[in-house]
Amino acid sequence: MNEPLSSQSVRTRLALSAFLLLFVELALIRWLGANVVYLAYFSNFVLVGSFLGIGLGFLWAGRFDFRLFPWSPLVLAAFVVFVRLADVSIEVGGSNLIFFADQRPVGPPRWLILTVIFVAVAVIVACLADGLARYFSLLTPLDAYRWDLIGSIAGVVGFSVLSFLGAPPVVWGLVAGGLLLALLHGSGWRSTALRVAAVLLLVGILGAESTGENKAWSPYYALSWTASPFGGIIMHINDVATWAQAPAGDMTGYAFAHDMRAADTPGEVLIIGAGSGNDVAEALARGATRVDAVEIDPEIYQIARDTHPDNPYADPRVFVHIDDGRAFLEGTDRKWDMILLALPDSLTVVLGQGSVRLESYLFTEEAVAAYHDHLRADGTFTMYNFMREGWLVDRYAGTLAAEFAQPPCVIDPQADFLSVLLVADDPAALTCPAETAWVPAADQPAPVSDDRPFPYLRTAHIPGFYLLTIGLMLGLSALAVRAVAGPLSGMRRQADVFFMGLAFLLLETKNVVQFALLFGTTWFVNALVFVSLLGSVLAAVEVTRRVKFKNPRLLYVLLAATLVLNWVVPAGWLLSLGPALRLLVGGGVAFLPVFVANLIFADRFRDEKEPTLAFGANLLGAVVGGLLEYVALLTGYRALLLIVAAAYVLALLTGPKKSPTPANL
Repeated sequence: MNEPLSSQSVRTRLALSAFLLLFVELALIRWLGANVVYLAYFSNFVLVGSFLGIGLGFLWAGRFDFRLFPWSPLVLAAFVVFVRLADVSIEVGGSNLIFFADQRPVGPPRWLILTVIFVAVAVIVACLADGLARYFSLLTPLDAYRWDLIGSIAGVVGFSVLSFLGAPPVVWGLVAGGLLLALLHGSGWRSTALRVAAVLLLVGILGAESTGENKAWSPYYALSWTASPFGGIIMHINDVATWAQAPAGDMTGYAFAHDMRAADTPGEVLIIGAGSGNDVAEALARGATRVDAVEIDPEIYQIARDTHPDNPYADPRVFVHIDDGRAFLEGTDRKWDMILLALPDSLTVVLGQGSVRLESYLFTEEAVAAYHDHLRADGTFTMYNFMREGWLVDRYAGTLAAEFAQPPCVIDPQADFLSVLLVADDPAALTCPAETAWVPAADQPAPVSDDRPFPYLRTAHIPGFYLLTIGLMLGLSALAVRAVAGPLSGMRRQADVFFMGLAFLLLETKNVVQFALLFGTTWFVNALVFVSLLGSVLAAVEVTRRVKFKNPRLLYVLLAATLVLNWVVPAGWLLSLGPALRLLVGGGVAFLPVFVANLIFADRFRDEKEPTLAFGANLLGAVVGGLLEYVALLTGYRALLLIVAAAYVLALLTGPKKSPTPANL
C-alpha cells in the first residue's frame, strides 16, 4: 500500500500533471494539423475536444475509483499509430468556402472524420485529466487551482520554446512519454513494461516521421522539400506542394508585377510573403535599389536562403524581416515604390481561432489602407495568388478599388490559374492592357474587415458541415457527461460555473484574435497571449487567496465595466499607437475582463465542497463556448462580447446566494 503523499509532493505532481496536459494538448493541435490534410482549418475542434476531455476526466475522478491516467500512454500511442497508418484526410469541396491547396482529397465525410478526431482527442485528454483531478482533490480548491495554473503556464512556455527551436514531434513524444512514465513510477513490473512499450512505440512512430533528409518542423508547419527541375527546391508544407524555386526570369508569374509598371526599375520594394526567394530574386534582377523581404516563418526563410539558385538573400540590397506582414507595416513609417503581396497561403490557422488563417488580416479593408499609406505618390501595389474562385478575385478587386483612386488591373479574373491584381493612384504608374480593366461582378462579395476577417468565406454564414459537426459534438458531449457524471440534474448547482466557462472561452478567443491583429499572427504572439491569459487567471487566484470580498456581486458590476471598455475602444485606435504603448493599452483593455472574471470564479470556487465537479462543469461550459466561437463567422468577433455578457448574467442569476461577509482588506 502506497504511503500518503505530503502536501508539497501533491503540489509538485499536480503541477507536473498540468504541464503534461497542456503540453500534449498543444502538441496534438500542431501534429494533427500537419498529418490530417485540411484539419488545420478546424483546429478549434481539437481545442474544444481537449476541453471536453479535461471536463470528463475531472468528473470521472470525482465519481469512480478506477483510474484512467495509467492508460494514457497506451491510448496516446494507439491514436498516433492510427493517424499515421490510416492516412486520414478531410474531404473538401464547394465554392462558398475555399480550402487553399493543390489537392482535393476524397474520403469519408468531413463531419465523420472531424467527429472521430474530436472523440479521440477527448478520450486521450480525459485519461490525462483523471490523473490531474486526483491530485486536485487532495488540496483546498484555490491551492489546487493555483498549482494547476502554474503547471499549465509552464506547459505552454515549454511547448512554445520547443516550437521556436524547430524541435520535431519525436522531441515532443520524448518529453510527454518521459513525464508520463515518471508520474506513473511505482506500478507493478507488468504494467510498467506495457507503458514503456507504448512510449517506445509512440517515440518510434514520431521518430520515423521526424527524421530523414530534407525535413524540418517550423513553428507553424511540417516542411519537406525535393529538388526542382527549374533549380532550387519544391517546398511541401504539411505534405502539400506549395512553391518551387527558379532563377529570375524563368517563371512568368513573378514578372507581371514588374512588366506592367511604367517605371524601368522597381525602386524600393516591399515583399510580404517573401518565402521562396523568387520574388526577391526577380526584384533584384529588375534593378531594385532596396528590397524589404517579410516572411513570417523563420525556418522557411533559412531553407530558401540556402537553396535558391540565385542566392538573393545574400545581396546587400536585401533586408530580411521575420515578422507578420501586417505587424511589420504597423511598426514602420517607411514608404516604398512597390509593395508586393506574394502568395501568402498559410495552409493552417492560428491556434484556437476557428477559421482565421495566418494571412487573413492581410486582406481586410484596413490592411489595404495600410498598404496605400506606405506607398509613395507614384507607387504601385500588386497581389497575386492561385485564387481558385472568381468571386475571391472580385472581393479583392473591390477592396482595392474602394481604397485607391483608380480601379485595379486584373489578370485572370476567373481564377482559372494565376490571378494578379495591380493598382496605383497615379494612372501613369501602370501600363495595363485594355483587356485587364476590372469590371465589377453583379454579385460581387463585400470586402472583409478586421472584425470579421474571413476572406475565403463568400457570404456571412456558418457552413452546413460546421453546423452538422457542431451538433454532433454537442450531442456526444451531452451523452458523455451523462454517462460519466450520472443524472445531469446533479450538476444543476454548478450551472453558474458552467456559464463562466462558456464566457471565459469566448473571452480567450476574442483576446487571441485581438492580439493577432495588434501584433501579428506569429507563434510568439500566440504563446504570449496564452501565457498572459493564464497569468491573469493566476493573479486573480492569488488576490482571492488573500482577500475576502464583502459583496461578490459588485465584481459583476466591475466586469460589466471592463466589457463595455472592450466594446467602445476601437481596434483601429489601438493600431495607431506605438508598439510599447499598444502593448500596454491593448493588453490592459484585453486582460482586465479576464482578471475580473476570474476573481468571480475564484471567489465562487474558494469554498466549493465538490471542487472536481465544479471544475468539470466549468470546462464543459468552455466546450460550448468554443463551439459558439463560430458565431463570429456571422457577426464578427466584437459581437462575441454580447454573448460573454449574457453568459455572465446567467451565471449571476444561477449562482448560489451568499450572505455578505466582512471585507478582509
